[in-house]
Amino acid sequence: MDQIRIRGLRVYAGHGVFEEERKLGQSFFVDAVLDTRLREAGEKDDLKLSTDYGAVCERITQVMTEENCRLIEAAAERTARELLLSFPAVESLELTIHKPQAPIPLPFEDVAVCIRRGWHTAYVALGSNLGDREAFLKLGVDGVNAHPLCRVEETAPVYATTPYGGVEQGEFLNTVMRVRTLLEPEPLLDLLQSLEQKAGRERKVHWGPRTLDLDLLFYEDRILTTPRLIVPHPDMENRDFVLKPLCDIAPGLVHPVSRRPVITLLRKLEKDGEVHVEAGVKSV
Repeated sequence: MDQIRIRGLRVYAGHGVFEEERKLGQSFFVDAVLDTRLREAGEKDDLKLSTDYGAVCERITQVMTEENCRLIEAAAERTARELLLSFPAVESLELTIHKPQAPIPLPFEDVAVCIRRGWHTAYVALGSNLGDREAFLKLGVDGVNAHPLCRVEETAPVYATTPYGGVEQGEFLNTVMRVRTLLEPEPLLDLLQSLEQKAGRERKVHWGPRTLDLDLLFYEDRILTTPRLIVPHPDMENRDFVLKPLCDIAPGLVHPVSRRPVITLLRKLEKDGEVHVEAGVKSV
């Protein structure tokens, strides 16, 4: 990916563990490497198609000076987040904050913190079979989209589906959304579970009825296993009500464990497995 590089931006700010540092301030120097796409801007010679690095410098200065942090690690996190939110064409960035006047009682040339942050793509499955099912699905989509660090980029059509897992219950509505997010997987899971709680979900029966079910299917091509979360979703290959809407918006997506496209997984399931999708309904 193309890059815009800024080196040695001087910002006078009051970051530091000691009270004197926060009160008197000192000079910090900021380096930024912005990962973006520059071909169209270069071919058309049009600033509107690029990222204005003058505006980036102004935003760095604004964020660095509007609130004092005890740690330059915190200042770096805040600055990186605000740059990614303020400049949509920037996919990811590397940010280095130098503190050459750090209160270290030994000879040194420089001390710095360097972080890399960026947008991630996640796929989330939604399901409901209690109450106003359409409204609950909309609550899930709108709730994710309302989070300041998330953007719902696309939502698949909604499908009516029969229950899965052997529990006798009502028909489901299911769909999948693609989410662009700055959240890491577990904070994203926290958001999804908070929306389930907002919808009044009760976890009484495994695979039982629910007002709103939000499952994290994929997070980039990461393979994760924690006490709270397994990604990719461990049972999605057996669920046509997940694969069908997923293929509507990302048929070429490759499962990072099986290394097979999700459209291949769907075709195999439709041929040899358990089918639950009955019909398409309207979109959320």
